Amino acid sequence: MDQKHPIPKIKLPNIKSIILVASGKGGVGKSTVAAGMAMALAAEGYSVGLFDADIFGPSVPTLMNLQEAGRPVMISKEGKQVMEPYVRLGIKVMSIGFFFEPEQAAIWRGPMVSNVLKQLLTETDWGELDYLIVDTPPGTGDIPITLLQEFFIDNALVVTTPQLVAIADVQKAIGMLQDEVIGVPVLGIVENMAWFTPTKHPEEKYFLFGQGGGELLSQTFDIPLIAQIPINETICSICDGGKLGELFKDPSVKAGFDRIIDCILNFEK
Repeated sequence: MDQKHPIPKIKLPNIKSIILVASGKGGVGKSTVAAGMAMALAAEGYSVGLFDADIFGPSVPTLMNLQEAGRPVMISKEGKQVMEPYVRLGIKVMSIGFFFEPEQAAIWRGPMVSNVLKQLLTETDWGELDYLIVDTPPGTGDIPITLLQEFFIDNALVVTTPQLVAIADVQKAIGMLQDEVIGVPVLGIVENMAWFTPTKHPEEKYFLFGQGGGELLSQTFDIPLIAQIPINETICSICDGGKLGELFKDPSVKAGFDRIIDCILNFEK
């Protein structure tokens, strides 16, 4: 047994590639980036799953307009009861949020969280997938450690915003992902909310959160800055209203996600 990995890792069957979307900082739009990645890959004809690993603050049900979906249906497969994921925008979706009311908190300690996480991943009928995008919670706690230590993860993508207060936390997530024992290859850095551009004035840019944070991370850790995604006045209502299909109506936003997908596909080659 490999001394670096004393615990045998779980390989999810029939899934070609698992990509973690990570950030050490909350509020950087990581869930939106993860969901947008899944949607962009599905639009290219790939079979895609989206797993919401944020046990304490799941956002994916809202983003995918599944907040009223309720508990997934249990089906029998190969003599075992498994959960059938919801399908939205051509993406198979699973989240702990399907098991709780919106106002209900998951009051669990670390071991329980890890067990629930593993159950959701291994007892979902993902079928055959080209990509499983995993939206991880902020920080370097039990959930990302469990994913990295106990599952075969192909690579990761790091999301930040430009301001220094975000950079200070995001670099800790990069340190975890580059750890020689549990680390995985980091595809690149995505700078979300890079600037504000009004939809009616696409030539204008307002750097509300500063500039250069993504580039600083890129230079510090020698990881490519693969995309800068702007915001506009419609993105909040699109996400809150579960209208993710409208996300790419803004050409600048779509261009950012196109660059992310190009990076993923070129890395696979």
